Amino acid sequence: MALPVPITSALHDALTFWLPLACAGCGDPDVSLCDGCRGDLTPRPSRQERDPGLSVVCGLPFEGVPARVIRAFKGEGRTALARDLAPALAAALTASVPPGARITTVPSSRAAFRRRGYRPVEVLVRRAGRRPERLLRLRRAPADQRGLGDHARRENVRDVFAARTVLGGPVVVVDDVVTTGATLAEAVRALRAAGATDVRAVALAHTPRRSTSKGE
Repeated sequence: MALPVPITSALHDALTFWLPLACAGCGDPDVSLCDGCRGDLTPRPSRQERDPGLSVVCGLPFEGVPARVIRAFKGEGRTALARDLAPALAAALTASVPPGARITTVPSSRAAFRRRGYRPVEVLVRRAGRRPERLLRLRRAPADQRGLGDHARRENVRDVFAARTVLGGPVVVVDDVVTTGATLAEAVRALRAAGATDVRAVALAHTPRRSTSKGE
C-alpha cells in the first residue's frame, strides 16, 4: 500500500538529509542543485508542433542539465527538485492557460505510483502554483514508450485514457516530457470526447530531436 504523499515526501527529504548528497545536474558534492545548474533551468517557453494537429507549450528542452534534473526528480525520489523545476512549468502554463481553464494531468500508472509514492506531474503543477484536477484515468497500463517509433507509440496509447464528463470550458492537460506527443494527443482526444471544446497541452520539457518550434 502506497504511503500518503506528504509522508513520502518527508521520508525522501529525511533521506536526502542523512545520505551523501550530490548536485542533480552536475554531480558536485554536498548540494542538491548548484547555482550553475539552477541557472540552466531558467524557463525557455516554446511552442512545439508534435503528433499531427497537436501543439504543446513547453518550459524547457529535455537535454543536458534539465534532463538530468528531471530524471533525478522522477526516478530517484528527489521531490525537493520540484521547487527548481516549477518555474519553467509555471512559465509554460502562463503562456497557454486561458481564464477559467481547468488544469488536469496525464495520469501515472498504478505501478508507477506504488513505486514512487507520488505523482510527479501533479507535484510539479502544484509547485507551479496551480491546482490540478483528476479528469483523466487510465483504462489500462500502456507499455513503456521508450524505444518505440512514432506509429508504435500511437498504437501503444490508443484509447488508453478515459475522461470525466467536462461541461464545456477550456481544459489544459499537462505532462512532464513530450517526445512524439502521442500520449498528450490521446489525452486531448479523451477530454474532447468527454465534452471539452477547448483543450490545450503543456509539458515541462520537450525532447529537442523532434522539435519544430517557434518562440512563445
